Amino acid sequence: MNQKNIRNFSIIAHIDHGKSTLADRILEFTGAIDQRTFHNQLLDDMDLEQERGITIKASAVKIRYRAKDGQEYTLNLIDTPGHVDFTYEVSKSLRACEGALLLVDASQGVEAQTVANLYLALERNLEIIPVVNKIDLATADTEKVKKQIHKILGIDEKEIIPASAKMGIGIGEILERIVEKVPPPEGDPAKPLQALIFDSAFDAYQGVIIYTRLFNGVLRRGMKIRMMGSGLEFEILDLGVLAPKPAPCQTLATGEVGYLTCNIRSAKEVENGDTITEAANPAAFALPGYKKVRPLVFAGIYPVNSKDFQALKDAMEKLQLSDASFVYEIESSPSVGFGFRCGFLGLLHMEIVQERLEREYGMNLVITTPSVVYKIKKTTGELLEIENPSKMPDPSQIEAILEPFVDATILTPAVNIGALLEICEQRRGVYRSTEYLSDDRVKIVYEFPLSEIIVDFYDRIKSLTKGYGSMDYEFKGHRESDVVKLDILINTEICDSFSSIVHRERAQHKGRALCARLRELIPRQLFEVVIQAAIGGKVIARETVRPLGKNVTSKCYGGDITRKRKLWEKQKEGKKRMKQFGKVEIPQEAFLAALKVE
Repeated sequence: MNQKNIRNFSIIAHIDHGKSTLADRILEFTGAIDQRTFHNQLLDDMDLEQERGITIKASAVKIRYRAKDGQEYTLNLIDTPGHVDFTYEVSKSLRACEGALLLVDASQGVEAQTVANLYLALERNLEIIPVVNKIDLATADTEKVKKQIHKILGIDEKEIIPASAKMGIGIGEILERIVEKVPPPEGDPAKPLQALIFDSAFDAYQGVIIYTRLFNGVLRRGMKIRMMGSGLEFEILDLGVLAPKPAPCQTLATGEVGYLTCNIRSAKEVENGDTITEAANPAAFALPGYKKVRPLVFAGIYPVNSKDFQALKDAMEKLQLSDASFVYEIESSPSVGFGFRCGFLGLLHMEIVQERLEREYGMNLVITTPSVVYKIKKTTGELLEIENPSKMPDPSQIEAILEPFVDATILTPAVNIGALLEICEQRRGVYRSTEYLSDDRVKIVYEFPLSEIIVDFYDRIKSLTKGYGSMDYEFKGHRESDVVKLDILINTEICDSFSSIVHRERAQHKGRALCARLRELIPRQLFEVVIQAAIGGKVIARETVRPLGKNVTSKCYGGDITRKRKLWEKQKEGKKRMKQFGKVEIPQEAFLAALKVE
């Protein structure tokens, strides 16, 4: 294929604006897929993506399209997710493209993530093609949304294409605009090979499958390649394109997108963002990879059965291949045993990772309360970074605790502004600005401690605004804050899985709520279970799970009362001994409930 006739593009949008449906229509319109094998959300091949109706993983597909000028073009579509938690997947996809379709829902208008993804695309100097989708809906207001796009994003209204992915309206015009506006890939096939690894996956038969975009040179089957980051060398066994099913080929040239396998069995040997070059004629320098995103939320993941530790480790290695924003390290907990401290981009990301480990790898897991990274300034002048409350030093050694803060942009209908401001104030938010984007759409900017918005803040906004509100946030740095470590003690033993770092004003309320919740969830034992919340050595809340009763005097028929008293005393001593040595089994629901305690 002539390099001038290649177009690499992506679709960026807020969650649920019809991105996957548009990808389906483009595949149908160009004949890349026939009706017999077609199904909705074709590029969303995970069960979880199909069930939830969201895109989690970026995926690539090669499309052949004959334009009105009579020439045949190769269009490489790299699909992206829309949720704020999957920004990393978006940044990976954009690195491999020259253009992007910016999709906006005609009934909902511009959302927070639309703006965030547009800025990601503009950073990489991508050609932007604006599209207003879902114009067939009864609630659609296309002209109003066009004005919004012009006002917020500065895009000329005449450039915006009205379309309906569901009805197939405007698909031809979109494809023509891609051919006309998106520049062909630059690069020289005669130069030494430079290919960017933008994604990878693990297959039980082929090993690691590498998805790559060529910037210079040519890839051939049987070629000896070198990973420029790690220096490891491999031989290409299989090479091909995704159309949308894998289609083997002998060579991939500059500007093309495809996959390769080298029978790599260890997931650690491939890193997303690395550059592939030829071992015999290496390139002088590696390509700039995409910006590495730091995890914002941390939680412990442990196997329910300690024998499954190695299986969980292998599963995490393979999962990290297809989700490079997920990080982990080994840790141990006295209450749960050996497991991993894992980093996520947000709470939905954490939920998806948990479900993928349980479904795809058959794991049975316990997940601890999520936390963020705090900085501890010790009296000695040392600065520590801790993401696990159990690693917090003794209060006497702490001079100050620094908490992470973010700038949050919330887009909401004007009618919900009062209730939304109230929630923001409850979450220790500091008001920054309000801007009316139209008569009924408002942009609010607040500064929040990150810990206040990671658990259920996004859900609260969605339910309050009947699904029309949206949020995006940007990390601003750490600042000194009055926070304390809240411990939960079960029969005087600290259960570090429930430990959390909270603001001093909230500590007592949270401690009481958590103790009351655990009293309901921990099953009754043959001995009394005491649940306490404490800050340092000071107990601030207590609940008791009453012991199961056994009628030891049922065999006594009448007679002297001293006989019964003797049996009751014996039972009391036994229960005391049981409490000393007995272990309390904490069910998984208790750990999950701890996340949702306000």
